[in-house]
Amino acid sequence: MIGSHTQNRAARIGTIQVLAFALLTLLGVRLYYLQIVRGDYYSDRAESQRVRFIPIPAPRGAILDRNGKLLVDSRPTYNVVLSNEPLKKLNINDRVDDYSKGLNIDRQYVVERLNLIKKQNEFEAMVLKENVDMADITWVESHSLEFPELRVELQPQRFYPLVETLAHVLGYVGEISPKQLESAEYKDKGFRPGDIIGKGGLEQYYDEYLRGRPGYRKVLVDSRGRVQSELEVVQPQSGQDLVTTIDIDIQLAAEEKLASSATKRGTIIAMDPNNGEMLALASAPSFDPNIFVRASSSPEGRRAIADYWQNESRPLYNRAIQGRYPPGSTWKIPESVAGLQQGAITVEHSNLVCGGGIQIGNKFTRCMGSHGTPPLSYAITKSCDGYYYRLALKMGIDGVIKMVEDFGYDKRSGIDLPNEKVSQTPKSWMPYVVKTEGKWSDIRTVYSGIGQDTVWVTPISMLRAVSAIGMRGKMYTPHFLKEIKSIAAVGEEGSTNYFPARDGFGFQRPEPKLIIATDAQWDVVLKGMWGVVNGGGTAAAIRITDFDIAGKTGTAQVAALGKDVGAKKDHAWFVSYAPAYKPEIAVLALIENVGFGGSHAAPAAKGIYEAYLVKRNPQPVTGQEVAKR
Repeated sequence: MIGSHTQNRAARIGTIQVLAFALLTLLGVRLYYLQIVRGDYYSDRAESQRVRFIPIPAPRGAILDRNGKLLVDSRPTYNVVLSNEPLKKLNINDRVDDYSKGLNIDRQYVVERLNLIKKQNEFEAMVLKENVDMADITWVESHSLEFPELRVELQPQRFYPLVETLAHVLGYVGEISPKQLESAEYKDKGFRPGDIIGKGGLEQYYDEYLRGRPGYRKVLVDSRGRVQSELEVVQPQSGQDLVTTIDIDIQLAAEEKLASSATKRGTIIAMDPNNGEMLALASAPSFDPNIFVRASSSPEGRRAIADYWQNESRPLYNRAIQGRYPPGSTWKIPESVAGLQQGAITVEHSNLVCGGGIQIGNKFTRCMGSHGTPPLSYAITKSCDGYYYRLALKMGIDGVIKMVEDFGYDKRSGIDLPNEKVSQTPKSWMPYVVKTEGKWSDIRTVYSGIGQDTVWVTPISMLRAVSAIGMRGKMYTPHFLKEIKSIAAVGEEGSTNYFPARDGFGFQRPEPKLIIATDAQWDVVLKGMWGVVNGGGTAAAIRITDFDIAGKTGTAQVAALGKDVGAKKDHAWFVSYAPAYKPEIAVLALIENVGFGGSHAAPAAKGIYEAYLVKRNPQPVTGQEVAKR
């Protein structure tokens, strides 16, 4: 019995020893595998759990006017930044109320940010709240143990010091959207959720130059993701500065004239007709680009942005390049050149009957006066509709369409702003009209002769066309870019922290489109335009001594006769250049729903010429004037 027990005991001990040996062998093999075979992998993983890369956003380049005056810059601001890694182990819903109440952020916005960052890589981060105050900073610091995923960082923020002034030209910035991230334009350019890009205007058009290259901080963190020490800093490279062709003093004059107009809706544009440089572009109503930069996280800010999009007056709408309006009598200027070019009239024999209007079938379309049988220059000066009814018929619709093509109304002007619209003209309308009505009728040709019915043009296309007439056929591409400034390299060449220098450049001006006419043909049209202001024409009230303006008024009919009230009241146009015989500046004014061009648009344009002359011919300051100041 005892022997049997001893044998069993010895067997159990032997079994335990064998199992122990086997276990030790397995542990040894596993240890060998982990330390030797997979040692590098786990070493790197351990390192990655301790070392983090925190992005340093790069400031965008500044935007300046032609004289170096600051229009847009980036200013340092404190932001609350949300890190992804600590959130990986959490239910993000547990954080929504805490963030919303603690930082006074819209709850839905918090949900959106948390859902967005959860889709990013483990070590990514994004801004939760911009432009925070001391209360926000104190809250984050006091909850650092509870919410290690939050930190406060000093980061650049876009700032528009002129507020609504130039908003449609400058545009604004904002976070790249999920839809944009998937689009062909952005998909392969290395963008990540949370990246700031240009969303309109010059900010969007020249985004790749204005946007800088972010750096990073290499830091050591503890198990909760809190920064313990800084290992390396790679400085960001700022974006390139953009010098525009804008003259801020002329721009302010344009903004003031729109603000003081009867409806406060419209556009004023000023351009150098010798090269296409844009001196001013104002569109009203306007908007504050700063709202889009700093207000999206608050309920009030989101409502302000929504109001912009929903407002019936369309403040985000750039009327200069997106608005399409019947041009009224301003259309007569390119039509006059085309009529001469095509031989419908000649310099020597340009007289056509006014007749107080014209009878087409059973419809009589009237002229605003009775001008006899005027020559071309007189018809321009007095804006004789009867003359242009008959000129359009002599040209025929094919001639009108050729005019559209010659003056570029069937294409975009090429201005360096996004979302420019193409004018609508008889060329674009004809397929639809023929399909629905069976033919193109003479009455539509008659209406096209005075810029109505099937003629809807953008103000920028009209200014470009009329400027070309002042330049005797040279039509330049309108543009805002004067220069992109170069920027120096950052870091040491050959190292991982090196950003090469970025070269500067000026506007690559294409050769102007040429509209062919004889000197005599240009002269007769110019004589008529000079008479509009200086020869008792429809804009005689804006005459400036020793600075002859050549122009044309336009009163664009919005509704049928007898309904010219309120929102259906006529649009007022004035398109011009000066000096008449050697243009230095071209100006267009369009005021919506105010009535006659000579009464509203022309005086607005005069204000721009006066601002230009102040800069062109500055008067010496006397001692008496200094004392007054």
